[in-house]
Amino acid sequence: MTTPNIAASEKTESGSALKTIVLLLAPVLVLIGVIALFLYTSGAGLNVKPAAPLESVQFDRTVLKPGVIELQLQNTSPDEITLSQVNVNEAIVPFTVSPDATIPRLGSAVVTIPYPWVKANPYAIKIFSANSIAFETGIGAASETQSVDSATLSSFTLIGLYVGVIPIFLGIFWFPALRRMGARAFAFLMAVTVGLLIFLGIDATSEALEISAAVGGPFQGIGIVGLGIVGTFLLLEAISQRQTTLGKSEAEQRLSVAFMIAIGIGLHNLGEGLAIGAAYSVGAATLGAFLVIGFIIQNITEGLGIIAPIVKDKPQWVNLFILGLIGGAPAILGAWIGGLFYSPILALLFLSIGAGAVLQVAFQISKIVIKDNARHPQPFTLFAGVMTGMIALYVTGLIIK
Repeated sequence: MTTPNIAASEKTESGSALKTIVLLLAPVLVLIGVIALFLYTSGAGLNVKPAAPLESVQFDRTVLKPGVIELQLQNTSPDEITLSQVNVNEAIVPFTVSPDATIPRLGSAVVTIPYPWVKANPYAIKIFSANSIAFETGIGAASETQSVDSATLSSFTLIGLYVGVIPIFLGIFWFPALRRMGARAFAFLMAVTVGLLIFLGIDATSEALEISAAVGGPFQGIGIVGLGIVGTFLLLEAISQRQTTLGKSEAEQRLSVAFMIAIGIGLHNLGEGLAIGAAYSVGAATLGAFLVIGFIIQNITEGLGIIAPIVKDKPQWVNLFILGLIGGAPAILGAWIGGLFYSPILALLFLSIGAGAVLQVAFQISKIVIKDNARHPQPFTLFAGVMTGMIALYVTGLIIK
């Protein structure tokens, strides 16, 4: 039986909760009223209209088939737009639009252009709206777009193996040699790892910001970069802190750090695979080949970074194998997506996530390095290690870019 005191307490708590809800909703309701008033008065009576229509589109993907050019695009304008004309190399050409020539805001469409393109030739394409506003894109060197079949998937799988899996495992194979190093050499190796990860994070952020400029305004490319980097950083930090509260031994904690490094590098390699697949998909085979060679050299050093925290321990070979797969296999998935389903927004998201991941891992290793340095100070060794890691990736970047 409920006593009067308990019933009164529950009634008080219910009334307090209702009052809290009302206080939370009141500003929102007032804000809705202010917005409604603003709209009703046509912008506070100013009623300003732009001198020319604000129209823009984002070109997501260009697909080349024999005798046909397909442009996949999205309307990033404030209002719907209607496509009225297409020019290829300044010549007016016939075209069709699916599902319709009138594209709603944030709607997508495929423009199909029957055109006898020639392999390796460049093409400048302009699409005009009904308001005579031109949207431009281009094809640097025409080449038939790879179709989704078993042969293509196998080729991109091999590229992912060359770029990610094999070099990461080659770096891990140095594990027995690294175990013979002394304390100073180990500190230097950890510092090199920090330098590698910092450079990777900065590079991925730079690439993400570059792509964000090509992403339509409504999608807020900078916002995607921020969400990807900050969200990934905080998520991995939460996972890391959770791991330290599970009562693990120091060796188990170091293994957890190695897995965190592998995850961060794996997310970064997902973006690398995306870049390579996209280069091949648009016919830039030479660029794709240079990317493959450059990333192979770079990822051997990433393999070293993965095993650096566990050099003092004796991990099972199964753990080393899993670490290699986590760090390298995402390059295969990235090559598939980049080569067959490339999207600027996906590329931006993957690069941002990869940047946040490697920066967070650099932060984790830095804490270990600082802790060890407090016991055995060797600041110049750490300085030399960080600079060595960054310079190593800068040199491999000369090959890639």
